[in-house]
Amino acid sequence: MKVKVFDEECERDLEVSVNNFLNNNVDVLDIKYQVAIAINGEEQIYCFSAMIIYH
Repeated sequence: MKVKVFDEECERDLEVSVNNFLNNNVDVLDIKYQVAIAINGEEQIYCFSAMIIYH
């Protein structure tokens, strides 16, 4: 069993990264998805991440 972790600043970039990885015909066991939001002064910072567990 192996894992691959992706971390992007926007949802679309995460989709592209995950889809590119899945094009390798891996045997996916599970996908975990998470969004984190932080406030820095007046700025909102988003972090979109996914972990793919595969064989």
